[in-house]
Amino acid sequence: MEFSSQFLLTLGGILLLGLFTSTIARRTFLPRVSLLLIFGILIGDQVLDLIPPIFADHFNLIADITLLMVGFLLGGKLTAENLRGSAQEVLWISLTAAIATAVIVSLGLMAFSVSIQIAIVLGCIAAATAPTAIFDVINESTYKGKFSKLLLSIVAIDDVWALLLFAIGISVVKSMNGGFAADTADAGFLLHALREIGGAVLLGIVIGVPAAYLSGRVKKGEPILSEALGIVFICGGLAIWLEVSFLISAMVVGAVIANTARHHKYPFHAIEGIESAFMVVFFVLAGASLNLASLYELGFIGAVYILCRSLGKVAGARLGGEFSCASSKTKNWTGIALLPQAGVPVGMALVAANQFPEYRQVLLSVIISSTIFFDIIGPVLTRLAIERVDNNDSSSLHDQR
Repeated sequence: MEFSSQFLLTLGGILLLGLFTSTIARRTFLPRVSLLLIFGILIGDQVLDLIPPIFADHFNLIADITLLMVGFLLGGKLTAENLRGSAQEVLWISLTAAIATAVIVSLGLMAFSVSIQIAIVLGCIAAATAPTAIFDVINESTYKGKFSKLLLSIVAIDDVWALLLFAIGISVVKSMNGGFAADTADAGFLLHALREIGGAVLLGIVIGVPAAYLSGRVKKGEPILSEALGIVFICGGLAIWLEVSFLISAMVVGAVIANTARHHKYPFHAIEGIESAFMVVFFVLAGASLNLASLYELGFIGAVYILCRSLGKVAGARLGGEFSCASSKTKNWTGIALLPQAGVPVGMALVAANQFPEYRQVLLSVIISSTIFFDIIGPVLTRLAIERVDNNDSSSLHDQR
């Protein structure tokens, strides 16, 4: 079979699968994300080997494009209107869920004789979540109430805290290992992270402000797809070139446009029409790229990591809910909804493995194997949380009427 024919058949099959899995997801307890990941595993090179190499070779590019669009759309949710009345909840829950997870995972691993250096690094990596998976679960859900909006806002800034914690953790471990001179022990990696986050915010503002004014002028009041994608891709390209977080940059662009554009209601609404197709391809290829052999390497450390990360997210979100006077349902279910773990933690693990080659095997085996677990189980729990909170809230409102 010719290469182009095989490529087009595979792409067409994957996209049609998105429609099929959405239908199944509406009739089962499994969300579309988990179904796409499972299907990707089945057609990947570890089982049926049906995916042409070009897809695997360009998976990182597809992942970056998908994350850019998701980041932009998440940023678009961070409007004054959406945050009115919930800003305190978003700030407290996102912050305490990240910190509590890092602390509980680190202490839990140290309690079982894991070296303090490895425990600190794994704890900081555990703070991150998977914005793409959570966004897709909410997007496909029929329940889009206050809790879903709160989750999107929390996820939008969650990885900012995770990056800061990771930078602090790397700096601490380097200091313990003598990797920094005394006068730079508290700087180094932390300064790099601050530059990455601060630079991303600045880039997002620089692109977002003129884009807010210029977008939607070709067809009055309705931004077209080409200008929307052009702005998002330029943002991503510049962020990668400048070595700042392209996910945070895209979120800032979306937030700036959503809050400052006055001549159109939805910033780059056209992107919402195509991001679903990229999401389908992304999750199928993500499933195909998962190395199931890593599950056999999970071991006792991995099991403790999974247990402690789950406990940290639940306890941290509950604590943040207490500080912000959130409802009991929000306190009980937000941590469970934040369990998905994907691209960002894997990237952190690779960075940490390069910084500390002596810990490479443990770090990668734990993070990759736990990612498989949280990628499949996490979206199921996110969907359950949304249904339990937003569905019940809708039913209560209907009863009152």
